[in-house]
Amino acid sequence: MDHRDDSGDRLAGPSTGPSRAVRVVSALVGLEAIALAAAVVVLLIDVVTLTPASLASAVALIVLTAVAAVWVAWIAVSLLRGASWSRGGALFWQLIQLTVALGAIQGAFAQPLIGAAIAVPSLVVIVLLFTRSVMQHTRRPDREG
Repeated sequence: MDHRDDSGDRLAGPSTGPSRAVRVVSALVGLEAIALAAAVVVLLIDVVTLTPASLASAVALIVLTAVAAVWVAWIAVSLLRGASWSRGGALFWQLIQLTVALGAIQGAFAQPLIGAAIAVPSLVVIVLLFTRSVMQHTRRPDREG
């Protein structure tokens, strides 16, 4: 039987744990969070060692990237816990990444390898988000009332 608390998260119980697809999705989203955290470090180093054209813009970019890193990490953990909202958050993030990947593969300064490195994991996550095991793991419990 599937037991959840009021927030929709699964409670500990006699289950076999998340499926392989759930673990892969959570791991890929977790790696994306780590990449964002690494970007925060690089941006901080750049602000300290280089002269930004706009310090306010540089700080805002660092803050937004840090917030995104925390949010994506929270999505990864929540996917493992079976939170019903986490699939939507993960899908939204993958769509954002696909737009970034599209921008990376076109234009005067196109970097197709970078675009592919962003797009391929995003496409894998999107496909896995719609597998039966991930959908069942993150489904909202039926409310009797």
